[in-house]
Amino acid sequence: MKKLLIINGPNLNLLGVREREVYGSRTFEDYLAELKAEFADRAELDYFQSNGEGAIIDALHDARNSYDGVVLNAGGYTHTSVALADAIGAVADCGLRTVEVHISNIMAREGFRHVSLIAPRCAGSIAGFGLLSYRLAVLSFL
Repeated sequence: MKKLLIINGPNLNLLGVREREVYGSRTFEDYLAELKAEFADRAELDYFQSNGEGAIIDALHDARNSYDGVVLNAGGYTHTSVALADAIGAVADCGLRTVEVHISNIMAREGFRHVSLIAPRCAGSIAGFGLLSYRLAVLSFL
């Protein structure tokens, strides 16, 4: 059984209330319960959310000792954080793969969202499929 950590970055704690036309009306916690039930026989899924860059980096560092992979929606840090990209690279050097996910299609949004600083350090990127992006990322580890 795989042990995976799902990490959500800034503002993703507001799913279900924030920009519903972009992100939908479901909370992540409700969706997570469905994911856990669906994959109960193949994966143990843990969840961490923070609005702070340093806390996300610390969670990645800690994950290298306990998890088989990370599903990461870095939110706005995707486009701005060299430090987060470096952390993903560092844990990859330790054998921990990270898959980048986005609920929306970042390539169909504002121009500044078209650049992902973390994508080159991730094993893959999944975007634009709503919350299903997380399911697809989990499947990539199985």
